[in-house]
Amino acid sequence: MSEQPIPNTGFEIDSDYEAFEDEFSTGLNEDLTEVRPLPRISIQAFCESPQILSVIEEVKQDRRLARAHVKAVSGGISAATEFFYEAPTPNLIILEATQNYDQLIGELDQLANVCDAGTKVVLIGHVNDVHLYRDLVRRGVSEYVVAPVSPNDLIMVLSELYNDPDAAPLGRTIAFIGAKGGVGSSTVAHNIGWSISHHQSQDVIVADLDVPFGTAGLDFNQDPPQTIADAIKAADRLDDQYLERILTKCSERLSLLTAPAVLDNTTDFDGEFFSHMMELLQNSAPYTILDLPHLWTGWNKQLLLASDDIVITAMPDLANLRNVKNMLDLINQERNADRPPQLVINQTGIQKRPEIKAKDFAAALEYEDFYEISFDAAAFGMAANNGQMIGELGGTAKIAEILDGLAGSLTGRLEIQKQSKSLLAPLLQRFGKNK
Repeated sequence: MSEQPIPNTGFEIDSDYEAFEDEFSTGLNEDLTEVRPLPRISIQAFCESPQILSVIEEVKQDRRLARAHVKAVSGGISAATEFFYEAPTPNLIILEATQNYDQLIGELDQLANVCDAGTKVVLIGHVNDVHLYRDLVRRGVSEYVVAPVSPNDLIMVLSELYNDPDAAPLGRTIAFIGAKGGVGSSTVAHNIGWSISHHQSQDVIVADLDVPFGTAGLDFNQDPPQTIADAIKAADRLDDQYLERILTKCSERLSLLTAPAVLDNTTDFDGEFFSHMMELLQNSAPYTILDLPHLWTGWNKQLLLASDDIVITAMPDLANLRNVKNMLDLINQERNADRPPQLVINQTGIQKRPEIKAKDFAAALEYEDFYEISFDAAAFGMAANNGQMIGELGGTAKIAEILDGLAGSLTGRLEIQKQSKSLLAPLLQRFGKNK
């Protein structure tokens, strides 16, 4: 088989395909004794045969997938492509393929065009050909398994994809911090976490790190028996299983690590503990929201600078402008290869309060793109009192749209773009065939 140029796909590519080839040639080990549970990921399977559909249904019931969300439907790659024109892609897609090589490659390339970046693909095929296997992995398929496949076989494959100690972390961490106390950073953080879980069908952990004064429990109307304070006290035995016990399940895809909101201890914590905790969180869910307090301790600074993305919330006055400028100078110096922080200018338009216009505020920071949220005491007050998010209230469509836009920008899963692609897809597909 001649080597073909590798297309730019939306799949997550593992460049070490020789390791996969070794496993492919030697077979799978069905001993599940040491297999670790999968993290909070979403899995969608498209099966062409009743046998594979039955295997997926059995895998769903295994305890190692208790945290994962698994759906299985009848249909092959073309059905998956049609479905994901209008729906966000999950973390992992399992496909069964029975077609010949040329048709298989063509359908995979079409699927790649509608997949979000980072999506993993496991292909179950019916041809035992190492050259086909190698070409598929080069094109972005994470693993190729030859049918017939047992439930244990598939569980082993999934576990190795997500529990490899040498692999990059599963999830992304988004840190939220306010330019001053009381600017609404926690409110923005909690609403973004809710939006990602609710509208994008992604599992999210919201970690409230304002130990003495955190509001995540109040905002989500939760009163959990265990909080982050328990993790701090048990730092020497903190692992993924302990973390799982202290998380509070707020909804199907949203979990909370709440703050106790008591003044028993000060906040001069050990930075090594938080580094370890961040690593556990990143390997537990696709997205972790860090609700950072307005402090400047070593551990808080460390978490801020180590996050994948940063959101700074400010009010439109001079003190906030100064603080944001100082924060940006430090962040850009320490993270010059990363995306600049997102800027949220909150609580604009308060009557009789002198303020800097949002455009002027952003211009002084050399920001062209920013998010402005107007002051709406009734909406935010009702949400806080009811333990709800803005998107759950009626009459707040404009604010909810802004928050959803920020969530989409942070994850790269903008719903407007997805819908536009859906409407134009049949036309674009027809033009593609005529080339």
